[in-house]
Order: sequence, then C-alpha cells, then structure tokens
Amino acid sequence: LKVAERPARTGRNPSTGAAIEIAAKKVIKFVPAKVLTDSINK
Repeated sequence: LKVAERPARTGRNPSTGAAIEIAAKKVIKFVPAKVLTDSINK
C-alpha cells in the first residue's frame, strides 16, 4: 500500500446541482507486487 495525494477539485451536489469545492486529501493506493501482476497478465 502506498499513500497518494488526491488534489482539490470542484464537484457538484446531485440534489441541487450547486458547485462545491472538494478538499485535497491523502488516500491509500494498492500497488500489487510484480509477481502478482505478472501472474494476472499471463
């Protein structure tokens, strides 16, 4: 697992259609081992 940074962006409220600002945050990203990637891509 690695930590990735998700940048701030503009989103939309589906109920009202109003634009909202979504803050930047850190997220966990799964990075598979090379052995797993190779076995899946065979």
